[in-house]
Amino acid sequence: MSIPRVKLKNLYFKEKLSTAEVARFFKCSERTINYWLSRYGLKKRSISEAVYLKYNPNGDPFKVIEKPRNIDEAILYGLGLGLFWGEGNKKNKNAVRLGNTDPRLIKRFLDFLIKILGVNKSRFKFGLQTFSDINTDVALKFWLNELKEFDINKNQFFKVTVTKSGSIGNYKEKSKYGVLTVYFGNTKLKKILDNMLASVAQRQSNSMVNNFAHFDGNIRVNPELRLKA
Repeated sequence: MSIPRVKLKNLYFKEKLSTAEVARFFKCSERTINYWLSRYGLKKRSISEAVYLKYNPNGDPFKVIEKPRNIDEAILYGLGLGLFWGEGNKKNKNAVRLGNTDPRLIKRFLDFLIKILGVNKSRFKFGLQTFSDINTDVALKFWLNELKEFDINKNQFFKVTVTKSGSIGNYKEKSKYGVLTVYFGNTKLKKILDNMLASVAQRQSNSMVNNFAHFDGNIRVNPELRLKA
């Protein structure tokens, strides 16, 4: 059985059907579809790409602003990256995560995710960790009230995690409503965010090297700056 290249390419790449779905369309085996993909030199999706597509059939659930368009976006762009760099979970490869006790910090990071990374706020999930001497209902109500400007609802919260209270000193006062963690599960956006951080770090490194080279050059060529023996 011969499979038309144009139709195969359209179904697999444009309409993003799986090989099994393409096979059903042509009423043939999946093995036949794999054969013709290889025959035409059409690269199959990797397992991770196939899984991503399965959970995001309508495409990426975000739209990143590549370059700030005004001063407000530039400030939020830098602030968001700085917050994630300092407070975010960089080890997790499958989700963008940031936790803190300060609602102001959490809200600014949500602004960054929504306005710069183009995340739909209905896709956010939240994890609340409290101590055993904290009323979980009060803590949850506090955070829902703080996040009301984002239309966050209770269904977006995981079950509250309660940790046994210990000798935590002043931290107890700072975390009287617990630690809230923002989750957005998306491997692709996490990789993009990691690359954004790496790019900033590289620019800073290059700037430091250039400044040092310029400073060192002045030491060598300017007699007035040379140390006297």
